[in-house]
Amino acid sequence: MKILEGTVANVPPGGGRKHPHQEYITIDTTNILFICGGAFTGLEKIIEHRVSAKSMGFGAEIVSRRDRDIGKLLAQVTPQDLMKFGFIPEFIGRLPVVATLDKLGERELVQILVEPRNAIVKQYKKFFEMEGVELTITPDALKTIARQALRMETGARGLRAILENVMLDIMFDLPSRASEVAEVVIDSDVIEGRAQPHYVARQKKESA
Repeated sequence: MKILEGTVANVPPGGGRKHPHQEYITIDTTNILFICGGAFTGLEKIIEHRVSAKSMGFGAEIVSRRDRDIGKLLAQVTPQDLMKFGFIPEFIGRLPVVATLDKLGERELVQILVEPRNAIVKQYKKFFEMEGVELTITPDALKTIARQALRMETGARGLRAILENVMLDIMFDLPSRASEVAEVVIDSDVIEGRAQPHYVARQKKESA
């Protein structure tokens, strides 16, 4: 609590537990902005119970659990909801601003696949470059991966699992075929398991 509200704290330089004979680094947390985030699984049920209790009756709008928007539900969070979730009032009082994030959509998941500096698609392209092979994942394939992650409700973490499931056999087979393969093309049919990856022969690509 003192760290959040501002104090002079002694921190081990290497992290981990404090040791009585270890030298500490002194840090003044007065001007440090602390951001605490997480998934808070189950919080939406507390909010839903409170909100639904206010909208009971003949004129109430009935929304199924499948159609409910968790983002809009979490936007209605109150300090009382956080206390029911398990946070103590003293902790909530030291974090005066509560912000919620909207659920990731297909477009955002595609951006996560390709845009960050360490995006998973960029990683696989680099792996293929080390074998002298070009990797092409079509835009439709990226959208299919995003849609599968949405159906699985795994968010951005599910993107890697879906792509790794497709790439496993290709990565295992590639070293033995690198001398004859110039490019591997993956489309939406490959992601959905309806087709095999398209291998472009090295001679064919050089002649083209």
